[in-house]
Amino acid sequence: MSDELEDVGPIDYLVVEFPDNRMTGEGLPLLVDLVDRGIIRILDLMFVRKDDDGSVTGLEIADLTGDGELDLSVFEGASSGLLGQDDLEEAATALEPGSSAGILVYENRWAAPFAAALRRGGARLVASGRIPVDTLVAALDATEDAR
Repeated sequence: MSDELEDVGPIDYLVVEFPDNRMTGEGLPLLVDLVDRGIIRILDLMFVRKDDDGSVTGLEIADLTGDGELDLSVFEGASSGLLGQDDLEEAATALEPGSSAGILVYENRWAAPFAAALRRGGARLVASGRIPVDTLVAALDATEDAR
């Protein structure tokens, strides 16, 4: 492993669907804040649209600006090259027709020192995952009901 990768934190991705292609931009300032504070580093940010006929179109960030409602220019150039057309197609399989999505690949910079220390000690990650919020809420509700 190169020295550059030794200090990299865990890499995650998100695909966030916007039904009816409605993107309010409410979360974008929070995303910028996470980057500004060094909590995450954006590796890729792309957008995809799934038309009513099922066809898939990748959207450049520049295509989404200029309407006076959202300012995504701060994210222009956020592309490491990790995401390709096949990734856009795969992400679109999770979308409803007539929707669009943002695909975000990011490094968890907050965890980089911890991950680097583990690697130096010979540890290796053998599994990881996420628990969806609705699954967590259902499990907590079931636990509460069982009491």
